[in-house]
Amino acid sequence: MHPLEDWRRRLTRRAFLGSGTTGIGSLALAALLNPKLLDGAEARPGRDTSAGAVNPLHVAPRAKRIIYLYMAGGPSHLETLDSKPKLAELSGQPMPESYTRGMPIAQLQNQKLVCFPPQHAFREFGQSRQVIAEIFPQIGTVADDLCIIRSMVTEAINHDPAHTFMNTGTTISGRPAMGAWINYGLGSENEDLPGFVVLTSLGAAGQAQPIAARQWHSGFLPSRFQGVEFRSKGDPVLYVGNPKGVDRSRQRDVVESVQQLDRLEHDVVDDPEIATRIGAYETAFRMQTSVPELMDLSGEPRHVLAMYGTQGADGSFAANCLLARRLAERGVRFIQLYHRDWDHHSIIKRDIEITAREVDQGAAALIKDLKQRDLLKDTLVIWGGEFGRTPMAQGSGRDHHIKGFSIWMAGGGVKGGISHGETDELGYHAVKDVVHVHDLHATILHLFGIDHTRLTYRFQGRDFRLTDVAGKVVWPILASSAPAAPRPDLAHSS
Repeated sequence: MHPLEDWRRRLTRRAFLGSGTTGIGSLALAALLNPKLLDGAEARPGRDTSAGAVNPLHVAPRAKRIIYLYMAGGPSHLETLDSKPKLAELSGQPMPESYTRGMPIAQLQNQKLVCFPPQHAFREFGQSRQVIAEIFPQIGTVADDLCIIRSMVTEAINHDPAHTFMNTGTTISGRPAMGAWINYGLGSENEDLPGFVVLTSLGAAGQAQPIAARQWHSGFLPSRFQGVEFRSKGDPVLYVGNPKGVDRSRQRDVVESVQQLDRLEHDVVDDPEIATRIGAYETAFRMQTSVPELMDLSGEPRHVLAMYGTQGADGSFAANCLLARRLAERGVRFIQLYHRDWDHHSIIKRDIEITAREVDQGAAALIKDLKQRDLLKDTLVIWGGEFGRTPMAQGSGRDHHIKGFSIWMAGGGVKGGISHGETDELGYHAVKDVVHVHDLHATILHLFGIDHTRLTYRFQGRDFRLTDVAGKVVWPILASSAPAAPRPDLAHSS
């Protein structure tokens, strides 16, 4: 008898004797508790699960992919996107207590709170006359493509929980990241690459807070939806190449043998994670060809490299922006670029100028490149961090701030050349058209054709969603501000 067949027979007997009665008992109990569980309602014929859980979509989609330029550390809105002349007038004066009484403060507790003026000038850019700090001259050249939101608020005032909240919609670690939710809902457009890819870069100025891999984890969703970090220098994925003496045909034999073993066990225990592992081996095998081709920038024209300000995959933010465009072209659904250099607790005047220079050209080039390739219209680009910075001084810098900060968005169904929302005259509180993180997530999902209240996953007896029990679509920033009616041909959703 073939060893595989012998192994299968022995495993089948043990599985039947060890867990058969338990399975039958669980099935009987489930039927008593809820008879509808066994009526076949969920097994709709013709449903293509590979296309994602939301099939068909809830509304007509406007975006196919997202590139999230994540400025880790908390960029100061007061030196980037939110001009505050009144704060400059009050330089060195005590911060009015009416603004700060009872408000959460990270590191300035029990200290004298003094108004700290904007450290860099602002000016108008583009035909839309968008007001942006002068330290972003290149981003200024694409101002007419940007929607600047100046009224963001969040709930976590320290870095790690704030990252977690911005990425997963909760401060509780272990929940699925937004990229995992989107890939769960929509599926992947490329079988040769992961649907969720992360690239990181490190700047030279600010305090570079660490970024944990749980920020792109799949949480309780199937693990095939978690983000995969690509290293932007050296081998992008560890062990992507074959060892010496192993050619592609031999590697194919190994993959198929492992998959055969996994399928034997899956036939017995029906564990979805085994199916995930089978798919992971196949994707990894295909990545051995697709990833080196992706990372090889030798075919990019010189003028494109010059536009981004990079000569290749050198680990810089600019190089990662170019790789993000290449990933977008290849159908990767969610691409997230972390740049760790924005935690400016001191010497903010000097250091934020350095950090701005690190991201300015690459971010602007990405917008221009996508637009030239007719990809911007269905690629949503987001630039922003986990929170903002205080109008009060922390020595020569600023502390963490959650009551009002700024981000910008472009493409993917968002209006260009507009600003949305306002903070008060000192930049402390968001006071007009406030956008909570849950609202941002609801809007992003809507642009992908998903009703955020209907993208759920049952876990531990509860239906979870990215926006928890809150969130509303920010209609005024969409290319068509009226609420989109459900498509007649997409009347039903899972």
